Amino acid sequence: MIICAGNSENFSFATPMGVGLIESAINITRLCLFDKPEFLLFVGTAGSYGDSKLFDIIESKTAANIELSFLNSDAYTPLDNVVTTNTTNKKDIVVNSSNYISTNAALTKKFLKLGIGIENMEFFSVLKVAQEFNIPAGGVFCITNYTNKTAHEDFLKNHEKAKELLEIHVKNRIKELTSK
Repeated sequence: MIICAGNSENFSFATPMGVGLIESAINITRLCLFDKPEFLLFVGTAGSYGDSKLFDIIESKTAANIELSFLNSDAYTPLDNVVTTNTTNKKDIVVNSSNYISTNAALTKKFLKLGIGIENMEFFSVLKVAQEFNIPAGGVFCITNYTNKTAHEDFLKNHEKAKELLEIHVKNRIKELTSK
């Protein structure tokens, strides 16, 4: 099953699950309880911490939930804050999730040192729920912005093109998989 956040981020081939960690977790859990899918593929946009370029397409099966305060040793968590459904030795770009969009470019460079490359608000909850229900899952993302002061304006400017690129990419991947 292919899912997305919803609101302004809808796709003709995907079912919306909600924006942010909480809405998506609730709705994906409801989905899994009543009609458990064989596989979950999340499709959405993401911000880059610096290595990925605008309109890059990223596929990943690994997510983190690390808040900015953690980067300055101003917070800690007793919870497992990284989840993966990756069963191969292929290295993933780790996708960080938070209910906040990062705008401090100097601070977010620290994510790169932790091996985390991009951010998307929902992906951690997608993988966490998938893990709980033992469902293979992954995500496909298109970079709309860098995590800096103009993150929101750049997201708005690049959002439509990113959605178009995601639509083309996902449809091509589906064709590849179904022709095998």
